[in-house]
Amino acid sequence: MPQPPPTNLFSAIPKEIPQEIIEVLLKTPGFHLERIISAGQATPPGEWYDQETHEWVVLLTGAAAILFEGEERVRILHPGDYLLIPAHCRHRVEWTDPEQKTIWLALHFREETEETQL
Repeated sequence: MPQPPPTNLFSAIPKEIPQEIIEVLLKTPGFHLERIISAGQATPPGEWYDQETHEWVVLLTGAAAILFEGEERVRILHPGDYLLIPAHCRHRVEWTDPEQKTIWLALHFREETEETQL
């Protein structure tokens, strides 16, 4: 069976990004992997993400600040930084670098239960 050619995470990035771009790269019943491209975007004021799944995120380029509900200080991420956001851990993106593209990989998954292991 012929194998598909490789694809590069840094290719096909538009010059202008008026809205954050979220692309699903891989999806299975247990998880999905996204490439997110930001250029100065942030979570709208007063809004919080409250996801049904856990999210492991790594920053590949740019910079960003994440605030978790109940914390006063933002967590600033630089290339290579990653963190695990548990399901239902309310959080928001306070800012992303407006001068360069911020590229993230986000892996969304559920914890295995005895049922799913059978």
